[in-house]
Amino acid sequence: MAKTEGRVLAQNKKARHDYFIEETIEAGMVLKGTEIKSVRAGRINLKDSFARIENGEVFLHNAHIAPYEQGNQFNHDPLRTRKLLLNKHEINKWIGKTQQAGYSLIPLKVYLKNGVAKVLLGLAKGKKKYDKREAIKQKDIKREMDRAIRRSMKGE
Repeated sequence: MAKTEGRVLAQNKKARHDYFIEETIEAGMVLKGTEIKSVRAGRINLKDSFARIENGEVFLHNAHIAPYEQGNQFNHDPLRTRKLLLNKHEINKWIGKTQQAGYSLIPLKVYLKNGVAKVLLGLAKGKKKYDKREAIKQKDIKREMDRAIRRSMKGE
C-alpha cells in the first residue's frame, strides 16, 4: 500500500463508492509548466478519469486540469492525456492485473510530495448496484451508532 504524504490537492470521492479498491500505487505525473501551477492551486478534477497502460507506459485520461489564469498562450488543453511515471517492473506487474476481466486503474487522489505532483492509483473492480446499496446501508448504520453513542455520552 502506498502512503500519501503532503498536501492533498484533489480526491476522487466517487471512486470508493463505485469500485472495490484492491491495491494502490503511487505514480509521478508529467506536467507542463502552466499545468503544475494549476495543480498546485488545487484546480484539478479527477471525476470520470482513468489510467490505461499503452505500449508499456501508463497514461492518465480525462483528468481535468483548469487553465492557469496568468498562462496566456502557454496554457494547455484541460483534458489532454498525461503520462504517469512508474518503474518498468511495476508497469509489468499491473499489466497482468488490469487485463483480468472487470479490473481497471482509477486515480484516487492527487497530492504534492516534496514539491512534486503525485497521483495515487487504485486497482479497482466495479461494484454492482446491490453492492452500492449495501455500502450505503452499512454507512447509515455506522452513523446511527455514532449518534447514539454521542447522545448517551451527553446524557451522563
